[in-house]
Amino acid sequence: MRPVVEAKPEQGKARVYTRVEDLDESKHGEKVWVRGRVHRVRKSSAKMCFVVLRQRWATVQALIEESESMPRDVVKWVSKLRAEAIVDVFGTVSKVDQPTQTSQSNVELKMERVYLVANASETLPLRVQDASVPLPLLEEQRKEIAALEEKIAAAKVRLNEAKDDAAKQADIKKDIEDLETAKGSALKHPDVDQSTRLNNRVIDLRTVANQAIFTIQSAVVNLFRDFLNSRGFTEIHSPKLISTASEGGSEVFEVKYFDRKAYLAQSPQFYKQMAISADFERVYEIGPVFRAELSDGPRHMTEFTGLDMEMQIHEHYHEVLEVLGDLFVHIFKGIETRYPRELEAVRQQYPFRPFKYLEKTLRLEWPEAIALLRGAGVTIGDLEDMNAEKERTLGRAVYEKYGTDFYIVDKFPAHIRPFYSMLDPHDRTYANAYDLFIRGEEVCSGAQRVHDPELLIERAKEKGVDPASVQDYINAFRYGAPPHGGGGVGLDRVVMLYLGLNNIRKSAMFPRDPYRLTP
Repeated sequence: MRPVVEAKPEQGKARVYTRVEDLDESKHGEKVWVRGRVHRVRKSSAKMCFVVLRQRWATVQALIEESESMPRDVVKWVSKLRAEAIVDVFGTVSKVDQPTQTSQSNVELKMERVYLVANASETLPLRVQDASVPLPLLEEQRKEIAALEEKIAAAKVRLNEAKDDAAKQADIKKDIEDLETAKGSALKHPDVDQSTRLNNRVIDLRTVANQAIFTIQSAVVNLFRDFLNSRGFTEIHSPKLISTASEGGSEVFEVKYFDRKAYLAQSPQFYKQMAISADFERVYEIGPVFRAELSDGPRHMTEFTGLDMEMQIHEHYHEVLEVLGDLFVHIFKGIETRYPRELEAVRQQYPFRPFKYLEKTLRLEWPEAIALLRGAGVTIGDLEDMNAEKERTLGRAVYEKYGTDFYIVDKFPAHIRPFYSMLDPHDRTYANAYDLFIRGEEVCSGAQRVHDPELLIERAKEKGVDPASVQDYINAFRYGAPPHGGGGVGLDRVVMLYLGLNNIRKSAMFPRDPYRLTP
């Protein structure tokens, strides 16, 4: 299908486009230009055709019909437009008697001119409608199909056992046929798996839910930046190519750097601290973070976006926790007050319980968290680290007792924190270290940092880190460094947990894991 090219517009009369979401009854009778994708085409007759136009999450019904000014050939041409093609439409907004099955349900667009801007492939690997089926419908369908498959498997066993009874075999075969028919009938909704979605991510991202998810992700970044800017922070940009495995761990990506090795940074941790030593006082960074974790779990990726902050401490490291708590409350308030439409759009496909938080963020010390876990029936040692399952159990216990999905656990055992975490001066068993949790999963890890170079060397040796491998970092504190602390936040995980999504790949635009480097 060749694009229709409009004649050169009249001089000084550039088109003014109206957004689909702005089409409503107040525009009845107005003539407008709209650009959108062809979501669906329905040919009513040789003389009439309906087209649903989609622009991001908004849809509107457009009608074209034969008339003195509209040849039948054009109606026929429109009826053959391909799904996902981009078109420019000029027409009149008209109120409708019966609501349409679109977001702009009270109006339709009576087309007078149509131009093909960009065509789509004749065969699509994935339909937006198929990728938009609500999760509860799919889960119910999966249960029904699984139950039928179980019955089919059992019937096949009985069939094999009845090999000497022809009459019984015939009855069982009939049962199997009926079950297979029922299984076919149960498949009412296309069930697009995660791999198909990610392999065709450009199309998958066009769903209403995904448009909303990544609008909210953008909002989190902007709210993070706006809040810290208002608190006197400076945004910095640290290198992602570094000469050593900075945090002493093995989960680093090694790359060839001319005639030597380099590594992709696991975090901007050391550079944030160097900036504090350089008298920037309060800094933050938004950028990529790389972790060579061989994990295909639902909450880990090999590359994600980090939201990091670091600040000078005047009296006590809880100054940092006050800022972090207020920062997250600012983000939560911003999302719920500015993006209700997007939240509802996500909820329509991926239902989730509304997020709850306290105006003053709940802060639990490690022993309190352990006591809550034990009260929930979990067996755990006083200084034993929490795995993911125990973290989720703690989240449920906190929600039941305090009515919040967001909280801070402070005073982690020193042996499970990095060497640069400051020890509690009153009890060296613990560190001035903390994690922030959303719906029972960690989204931010931080601590007061060791700012004394000799203590830093001592702590590095205790943790098995060769001080020579982080000499530049240690040297940054030899010239006088103030007490300081901060934290690192995983953007994709925050969005995933706030929206109650079941996999971090749903909140990463083009996710990277041990098995995925494309698209």
